[in-house]
Amino acid sequence: MVYVLLGTGFEEVEAVAPIDLMRRAGISVLTVGVTGKTVYGSHNIGIEADILLEEMDLTNMDMIVLPGGLGSVAAARASDGALNALRFAWENNKFVAAICAGPTVLADLHITDSKNATCYPGCENAMGNACLVSDAACVRDGNLITGTSAGCAIPFGLALIEALKGPDAAKAIAEQIVIR
Repeated sequence: MVYVLLGTGFEEVEAVAPIDLMRRAGISVLTVGVTGKTVYGSHNIGIEADILLEEMDLTNMDMIVLPGGLGSVAAARASDGALNALRFAWENNKFVAAICAGPTVLADLHITDSKNATCYPGCENAMGNACLVSDAACVRDGNLITGTSAGCAIPFGLALIEALKGPDAAKAIAEQIVIR
């Protein structure tokens, strides 16, 4: 199971594109409302979350994903449940993924320490002891996957598929959506 955390102000494309791609690949994905059942993104698009934060079954988790958006990042930082879920995933060798400003939350939790990672340009100072790779759309370092921005949501989503189902599955989805 993949859980995608949605807090008010999330970047819609950074959540919806990876969710869509993973579901096309046959991966079970649930959206998780951090700030309520209906969550509005940074461009006022409302998403009805599949479940609320307290309904997550962490023992059934393969991956947790944190989209960016300053409001969503603030919501994650303010939520003990969200922070505990991210920490649990990391400590239990699950995949932890974040894009845009999302990796800064992982840096707060020291998940990115000494790991190759990327983030939204301008957020580098909030990345703690990460080994920043500034010219990549997304970076995978073991169970950590980070993406740069909304414009990198497709490569980020494909990297999530590759992590969970292998390179052939990611390639098949890239071909299906005719990525160039």
